[in-house]
Amino acid sequence: MKKWTKRFLYCAMAGIMAFALISISCAKLKVSGSAETTFANGTMNTAYAETPARNTYTPAEALSIVEALQTSFRYTTEKLLPSVVEVDVTETKTYTNPMRNFGWPFGDFFGNSGDDGKREYETKGLGSGVIVRRADNKLYVLTNNHVAGGATKISIKLNDGREFEGKLVGADERMDIALVSFESDDKSIPVAVLGDSDLVRAGDICMAFGAPLGYSQSVTQGIVSATGRSETQMSNISDFIQTDAAINQGNSGGPLVNIYGEVIGINTWIASSSGGSQGLGFAIPINNIKSTIDSFIKNGKVAYGWLGVSLLEVNSDFKKELGVEKMDGAFAAEIFTGSPADKGGIKPGDYIVELNGKKVKSVNQLVRDVGYLEAGKTAKFVVIRGGKKLPEISVKIEERAQDVDSQNNKLWPGFIASVLTSDVRKSLKIDDDNVKGVVVSNIEAKSPAASLRMQNGDVITAVNGKSVTNVAEFYAELAAANKSINFDLYSNGGTITTGTFKF
Repeated sequence: MKKWTKRFLYCAMAGIMAFALISISCAKLKVSGSAETTFANGTMNTAYAETPARNTYTPAEALSIVEALQTSFRYTTEKLLPSVVEVDVTETKTYTNPMRNFGWPFGDFFGNSGDDGKREYETKGLGSGVIVRRADNKLYVLTNNHVAGGATKISIKLNDGREFEGKLVGADERMDIALVSFESDDKSIPVAVLGDSDLVRAGDICMAFGAPLGYSQSVTQGIVSATGRSETQMSNISDFIQTDAAINQGNSGGPLVNIYGEVIGINTWIASSSGGSQGLGFAIPINNIKSTIDSFIKNGKVAYGWLGVSLLEVNSDFKKELGVEKMDGAFAAEIFTGSPADKGGIKPGDYIVELNGKKVKSVNQLVRDVGYLEAGKTAKFVVIRGGKKLPEISVKIEERAQDVDSQNNKLWPGFIASVLTSDVRKSLKIDDDNVKGVVVSNIEAKSPAASLRMQNGDVITAVNGKSVTNVAEFYAELAAANKSINFDLYSNGGTITTGTFKF
């Protein structure tokens, strides 16, 4: 036999033996520890393991705790979902036809000849809501103003798939709350229980219900991350509950619920760089909303209480000159003439520390508390004036007008007096250390200050001829002025006296 033939046979026999060994070793393979795979006739057949018995490796005591928590979540979800609804809305908007100015023949061609070029179009959106009240066959759904406030058509979809025509009862842009009604003679449709949001604490377990991204009747779970959120980017009329329970677009208007199945807030907005949930969701506390339900049903709107004070958060330098450096409160920088505050005796420069026996901790808190006061009721205020606490001041609250923010001409004195610090001296290039007083800032258009031709950056050194060296002295003289006032102003190295303003 030739050498190459022998080599061929040896190689062939070796290959056959290797294949046999590999086949034997691969006859049985474990896949992911749960399925057994065998090879037969070149075909892979998978035989799955039997379903294992319930958890046998977690201690029974520990497992019972987890099961109890799961049972609680299930119960809360089953209890709440029937009262949680999807709110589908249609809004009619207008736009101006860009071809309106071309004239004939373009006007006739585009169908806009002889009109202002405005056209209507419809947009659709959705949000969430929760049934909070029943009156005979009418049920009321609480949601956000940005969900239903501008809607021309509203559809309410229940958990069981039934749909009803909704009607807008009332909406409030300032609080971002709306109330929608629908009718049904089905008395089994449940109404959610409203809890007490004043009892909510950071760390509390909570659940968010709604229709995130259109996936209706969804629930997510997390904790309350913080309470009392009212930073400047938020509305100052609500102190939001912050939660890490996933909230996305479509969740707006849905309820935030505690472990007892009680509604503690209405999900309103998220802080996100991507547009999706990043664990920063915010809900309006339900206690802020309870009274608005009655206001919507009775009047179709929220009637806010009005004091007539322009409030200001002040820094440590300001508080020190004012003599309130260790006190919480809200500074009354300006007063609307003829307002409840003006009639009641609150003056510019007063530091408000109490309202109806409740301590004032911040401007936002006082704004909210005054807003919730009923028009026609008398409120009691405690203020610090000139470093001294005055007896209670009684003020009869009025209803806040819609155009109050535009009434700058009624603001007295029409500017804010700021502290003349060393940094401000440098910026104003005041080298003379003998110049003392307060700096004029934030002059309001059409106000008394504007009529006296005062400028931002002027330094007031005297009021009605009496020298003032700090904020406290300035506001004391301002309060003492009777029927007329003028100011000595230092500016550009010289001092002038303004004309006299009569009031």
